[in-house]
Amino acid sequence: MIPESSIRAQLPSTLRQLDLPGLGELYRGKVRDNYSRGDRIVMITTDRVSAFDHVLGTIPFKGEVLSRLTLFWFDKVKDLAPTHLIDAPDPSVMVVKRAKALPVEIVIRGYITGSLWRDYQAGKAGAYGIAWPKGLKKDQRFDQPIITPSTKAEYGKHDEPISEAEILKQGLVAPEVWREATAIAHRLFQRGQEWAASRGLILVDTKYEMGLADGKLVVIDEIHTPDSSRYWVAEGYEERFARGAEQEMLDKENIRQWLIKEHGFSGHGQPPPLSDDVRVMLAQKYIEAFERLTGTAFESQVGSVAARIEKNLKAKGYL
Repeated sequence: MIPESSIRAQLPSTLRQLDLPGLGELYRGKVRDNYSRGDRIVMITTDRVSAFDHVLGTIPFKGEVLSRLTLFWFDKVKDLAPTHLIDAPDPSVMVVKRAKALPVEIVIRGYITGSLWRDYQAGKAGAYGIAWPKGLKKDQRFDQPIITPSTKAEYGKHDEPISEAEILKQGLVAPEVWREATAIAHRLFQRGQEWAASRGLILVDTKYEMGLADGKLVVIDEIHTPDSSRYWVAEGYEERFARGAEQEMLDKENIRQWLIKEHGFSGHGQPPPLSDDVRVMLAQKYIEAFERLTGTAFESQVGSVAARIEKNLKAKGYL
């Protein structure tokens, strides 16, 4: 693992945003700066971190971890589903084929935890149209993975839970496309869980984004990253679950829990500033997840991410 001193040295050089109008038309999301031209999109994964629909700041090496891990997973699942990937000219950049994104995210869960647990406790988990059993415990494993879709809100707005019946009733997704998308999601999640287990981790839940390109359903955005997924360390799960202790997490939930427990913040009002210690802690968690999943050491250079990306895009003829 990169030493903590290098992570701290990278704090001033993280990528907040990248303004390269020569790449095309810009759409800036919570984490990515997407430049589109024709049927091609240059997706720049920045170091921004968001939680509860607020961009909180930046995390050293985060964009590179997410992008490289997505490439790793895209290769791992290429026999299960096509993706939109065309090229990867930089460790933080993917060039992808434009797809018409489905207006819902397919969230699939193997355990009850996080926002679903908070909603279940509050009696507000009915929006998914699922009859939840009584007496579930926090972090309990489901007998079978469950899909809990959500609407895809614009940046700054909140994704909302939605049921399969409502998706079909509103005509958000055609029935045959929805059937195919959920079948793909189950296959991807099974592959992800099996691989994570072989690496001493539990893939707890994740979200998939899919879209239509040339009339075919493709997986887009990112897959099985610590931003889009929840990972727990498998060793000690049962013991921690039995005594109601927090699981050992290698994902963005660390930031959410810091916000909730240290600052009482869960999305309303102004989020607190991230301390450097918290930024370094999350970088270490993401890098550990990368190293455990890929079986390779994460290596990167301290310095300007923006300058590196611009140089690589020019070298590959994108600028």
